[in-house]
Amino acid sequence: MTTAGGGPSVIGRGLAEEWLERWERQQERYAVDREERFTVIADVVARATEGRARPVVLDLGSGPGSLPVRLAARLPGARIVAADIDPLLLELGRVGRPDAARYTEVVIGEPGWIEQLALDGPVDAVVSTTALHYPQPDRLGEIYRDLAEVLRPGGVLVNGDHLTPEDAVLARFARTVGRCRAERRGRSDTGEDWAGWWAAAGQVPEFAELLAAGRKQLPPADGDGNGLSAAGHERLLRQAGFRHAGPVWQYGDSCVLVAVR
Repeated sequence: MTTAGGGPSVIGRGLAEEWLERWERQQERYAVDREERFTVIADVVARATEGRARPVVLDLGSGPGSLPVRLAARLPGARIVAADIDPLLLELGRVGRPDAARYTEVVIGEPGWIEQLALDGPVDAVVSTTALHYPQPDRLGEIYRDLAEVLRPGGVLVNGDHLTPEDAVLARFARTVGRCRAERRGRSDTGEDWAGWWAAAGQVPEFAELLAAGRKQLPPADGDGNGLSAAGHERLLRQAGFRHAGPVWQYGDSCVLVAVR
């Protein structure tokens, strides 16, 4: 296996697969309906790219390729670009899921970020899961405008995230519905969590250089995120030039929002 720079990777295939499996398990703690949400996103992308033999799909905040590997299985001809800021997660995807996507390190929303993706034409679909709640509204609006420029007419943006209603009372009910569903499905909080995964990764010698590189380039934190509801995202998307925007699936505060260019 080789790194993005073309040299051999310090991470072997077996090690990458072990840590990808641990990543999947810890992520399930935070969205008991995670697999269903992935399936819904794939449903939308498949419908939007129907009839296109080689659709181009861009995944924002891809991490190690959890969504790309599922999209690649659903759409074998798709060309998927997985974009993320974290070099360790990207390298795990690059080594452990080499056929799912082209993995690209980029700070989403920074000047020139679209050019860094090295796209060779219009994009058919942009997807994202639990990443677009981080940029503050002004910056997110700019990101949406950038994406509107690279999406073909009729192309879609599909965002899966935890998006509560704007009404505070309804937001509390939405969170309750999600929590109750998790309890009924027997979600366990006794396994490894996000912080535990990263703490354990910090003890792996092969990861040291990638972890150090990631720490150097992390942008300033935006606290707990932008706090936007689905309706807040819709407004920004319409202002950015998307013709249609709204949720197509929701359970509690877990939502899949679709915008059409």
